[in-house]
Parts: sequence; C-alpha cells; structure tokens
Amino acid sequence: MRQVVLDTETTGLDPSEGHRIIEIGCVEIIDRRITKRYYHQYIKPDREVDEGALAVHGISNEFLADKPVFAEIVDEFMEFISGAELVIHNAAFDVGFINHELKLLGGKYGRVEDYCTVLDTLALARQKYPGAGVSLDKLCSRLGIDNSHRELHGALLDSEILADVYLAMTGGQTSFSLNAGDEGSGSVSAIRRLSADRPPLRVIRASSEELARHEARLDAVHKSAGKVLWRPDTLSNGS
Repeated sequence: MRQVVLDTETTGLDPSEGHRIIEIGCVEIIDRRITKRYYHQYIKPDREVDEGALAVHGISNEFLADKPVFAEIVDEFMEFISGAELVIHNAAFDVGFINHELKLLGGKYGRVEDYCTVLDTLALARQKYPGAGVSLDKLCSRLGIDNSHRELHGALLDSEILADVYLAMTGGQTSFSLNAGDEGSGSVSAIRRLSADRPPLRVIRASSEELARHEARLDAVHKSAGKVLWRPDTLSNGS
C-alpha cells in the first residue's frame, strides 16, 4: 500500500479570496514504512503573503520571488501523488487549495480525488481521542513524538512529523518502556523509525509433526475439560 503524507503552506486561509499555495511537502510511506522518497517545492504565488500567514510559516514574498509558479511544477507533483492514499491533517484545507490551483489551470487536470484517495488524520484523531486536543503539536505530546526542533511550520517538516504521528496513532513504529521505574505500567516513550530497507520479518511455520502434537494436546484438553478455546465448536455444548 502506497501512502503520501502531504502538507501545504499558503498565502492565507481561503482560496476563494485569491489565496494560493506557496509550499508543498510530501513524504512517502509504503506498507507502513517511511521510505527515502519525498517531494518538496516552494511556489511563487503571484500575490502577497498575508502577515498572519507569514507569522505561522515565515515564508516571505522576497524568498518566493524566484520560485516556479504552480503551472511549472504541476506535472511532477501530480505524478508523485497519483495512485496513492493521501494522509493529511485537516484534509479539507489542503485538498481545497490544491483543487483551486488545478482549477486555475483550466480544469484539464481535474481534481485531487481523481488521482488519490484521502485520509484525514484530524478526523481520525477526533474519533480516537474524543474531547482531547488533536492539533499536530497535541498529538506529538500525546504520542511521545519529539517536535522540539520545529519553530515555524514548514510543509516538508510537518509532513515528516505527521508521518510519525499517523504510524503511532494507528499502532505502528513505537517503542515501549516497561522498566521498573515506570511503576509496572507500560508507556510510550519515543518514536523509533525503522529502516525502509530492512529485510522482511522471517515467518517460521509449524512442521507437520508439531501440528500433530498440538492436535493431540487439544484432544487431551477436550477429554478432560470438554472445552477448548482453540476449537470454538466445543464451547457452546461442552461435548
């Protein structure tokens, strides 16, 4: 399964008011492994960046002046995300902006949904942690993910953090501390990224002799107790 964790930075909050994308960051996940492939691009928006947005991401008009416009990067970007499941925090915002950019190109590219499925981690977090804070920072704190190196938002950095958050939130790639100092309780201590090129786990299957011994043991348990958890048909009648 190929997933692309995606984030954007923009000139403001609403594309209907003429705001544009100025940065796209994508991180690839295949079969729950963060790979070494990513996509990152700054984009000249042909409009001013709002002061409020500048305070969030720190990307100035001067910095963007020599960057390519969206039309120059659209083919490479769409090729990178095509066929993947997009993993986005507050997907309506980012997908709305991307679809706005595609529409400005005359509609020949269609919509993001024509190329990808979309998973919104904000909705997922609200379902998983009802009543709790579900911002990216709050989730990092809850899941033990270090984001102390982030002073301003950035699309690629936020995508990398969200990739760790998503894997931890859905049950993968966490390490657990079970030391005596934890007073007997297990707690998530930190995210440990596993190498994308690590060898697959070895699967050892039982031999025919081991399977026969297992069945013999179940026969003995059934004879003495009448119930065998590994044989559900014996639980209802005890025979």
